[in-house]
Amino acid sequence: MDLFDFEEGREGYYGQYGGAFVPEILTSTIEELKSCFKACKEDPGFWDEFEQLMQQYSGRPTPVTYLPNLSKKLGGAQIYVKREDLNHTGSHKINNVMGQGLLAKRLGKPRVIAETGAGQHGFATATMAAKFGFECKIYMGEVDVLRQRPNVFWMENLGAEVIAVKDGQRTLKDAINECMRDWVANMDTTHYVLGTACGPHPFPEIVSYFQSIIGKEANRQIQELAGRLPDRVYACVGGGSNAMGIFQGFLDDDSVELIGCEAGGSGTGIGHHAARLAYPDASVGVAQGYKTFFLQDDDGNMLDTESVAAGLDYIGISPIFPYLQEQGRVRFAAATNDEVTEALRLVMATEGLIPALESTHAFARAIVEAPEMSKDEIILVNQSGRGDKDIFTVADALDDDHWKCFIRNKAVEYGA
Repeated sequence: MDLFDFEEGREGYYGQYGGAFVPEILTSTIEELKSCFKACKEDPGFWDEFEQLMQQYSGRPTPVTYLPNLSKKLGGAQIYVKREDLNHTGSHKINNVMGQGLLAKRLGKPRVIAETGAGQHGFATATMAAKFGFECKIYMGEVDVLRQRPNVFWMENLGAEVIAVKDGQRTLKDAINECMRDWVANMDTTHYVLGTACGPHPFPEIVSYFQSIIGKEANRQIQELAGRLPDRVYACVGGGSNAMGIFQGFLDDDSVELIGCEAGGSGTGIGHHAARLAYPDASVGVAQGYKTFFLQDDDGNMLDTESVAAGLDYIGISPIFPYLQEQGRVRFAAATNDEVTEALRLVMATEGLIPALESTHAFARAIVEAPEMSKDEIILVNQSGRGDKDIFTVADALDDDHWKCFIRNKAVEYGA
């Protein structure tokens, strides 16, 4: 399945979803980016340059690891995990930002901007900017600044300016809005390092292209380790970058079921979750430069979302995913905050792994479904990030009185 072999006159569309709905002032900048990206893809040496950079700087390839204790405890399928948490900066986000850093160099743009929710994309972008010598500004919702203080600390010390966005719900969607405003005002000097497979074309394709390194590695590794392809692959889905990354390695293998795990929050009902495709509360609309399913009211106003994971509370989803769902290629499910907390406890206790809360959504769904499968079947979970960034949120969720007191004191200190 070649997702990016677009029909003539339908470039950037996945079925009815996608496109580029941008202000006219951005048209020339978008065209410049499309032209540069096309030239990079057609350059036989560009992917080699990217892979070499990721090997030398980020430690790729990340391994696939068998989880014997968790598999035995659940008594069903054999569980393996793709360890994107072992990347430099602690998540899959470095794949995309280093690739886009190479694009920014070719474009001759000395300044980069980015939005971030969980902070991992901002952390990775600040790291890339320091390495390549770019000026860097990161937009982050005020709510996320507080609950992801460790990543804010690193971004600032890497030389990035972090802007706490105080509009709207003060989370990821609001940070994206501010990034778009900045880009319009500074497009001649600035490249927008969009962090997920959303936004106007060509961003969904660009992000998917660089993140495909995950799936290319994972397909080869699981066959070497387990002797065959997995029966199911699980990945969490906020905007969709890590899921697109690993799923691309298996899209053409019809025997492999692909499962995207969204944020079920505190449960069903508008305002209590951030599930665009697993629950029926989202509808098709156009916002932030593209067409997809958004959590919105009948007038197109964006709804509040809820998730224990800052990186999954986005109101939209990659336009590629509703298309893949309609094609019957990806199944979507949701995990609630409570299910995620319990899954994190279990994974830590049985395997000594501390996945990010975002990644734990994928574990939570796999943990529910693994016992229903046979011991001869294989599950592969994408651990897209590590959980040290979530220490304050996890401590609160695990009801640790000492850390909850510490969190309250920090909230006062940072004016929340």
